[in-house]
Amino acid sequence: MADRFDCDNCKESLYGRKYIQSDDNPYCIPCYDSLFSNTCDECKELIGHDARELFYEDRHYHEHCFRCFRCDRSLADEPFTSQDDALLCNDCYCNEFSSKCVACDKIVMPGTRKLEYAGSTWHEGCFICHSCEQPIGSKSFIPDKDDHYCVPCYEEKFAPRCTRCKKALAKGGVTYRDEPWHKECFVCTNCKTQLAGQHFTSRDDSPYCLKCFGSLYAKKCEACSKPITGFGGGKYISFEDRQWHQPCFTCSQCSISLVGAGFFPDGDKILCRDCNSNL
Repeated sequence: MADRFDCDNCKESLYGRKYIQSDDNPYCIPCYDSLFSNTCDECKELIGHDARELFYEDRHYHEHCFRCFRCDRSLADEPFTSQDDALLCNDCYCNEFSSKCVACDKIVMPGTRKLEYAGSTWHEGCFICHSCEQPIGSKSFIPDKDDHYCVPCYEEKFAPRCTRCKKALAKGGVTYRDEPWHKECFVCTNCKTQLAGQHFTSRDDSPYCLKCFGSLYAKKCEACSKPITGFGGGKYISFEDRQWHQPCFTCSQCSISLVGAGFFPDGDKILCRDCNSNL
């Protein structure tokens, strides 16, 4: 009697029938499909041994069931993504979930370079300066209402101009007589020392450091010959056409201070009462 060759599950003879070997055990086709085939996540039917099976994560599909949830396009050979367990082709995903460029009104495809600002999205090449129309990219920009400017164009168009060099004043600077200056341009008319943050004065609307103003225009102390500027609260004495620093206004003979006291002129000298009496 011939050896039996039966299905390991249903025990029916496999002579003259197709079968599939699994773990060294033979199975008839119906038993093999029932025991080992996966269930299609879409139609819930078994995926037979002779069907092309596709899987994504832990889900299995017949080839004809692996389709876009929105447009029903086959995803068997297409790029796709998953949104809330629904499979979507790239076109449907982008139309539903991707941002639109506010400049060209086209979809900003996933993975493409983009810029986001104030809740809006642009393709990198669509985010351009309103003036020169060049892409701004990762460079600094300045918004003005609904427009955006690269820094050079904004300065050229809107920034105030330095009174001295006439170039744009982007930030900081000095205001003198209601006019803007770069700090490095606001200098003493005589020695060119920067005056920003320093005490200064002016003559004929031109700024001078205190040292140059005193040297060029201030009257000289009769006693020490140094300029009398009056800056910084310094007081001075004036008599006829002569001036003295207050500490320098002393008797020419005994050097006692004459501030607030009577004095007597004697040619180029000034004398206190006692020294004048001794003459």
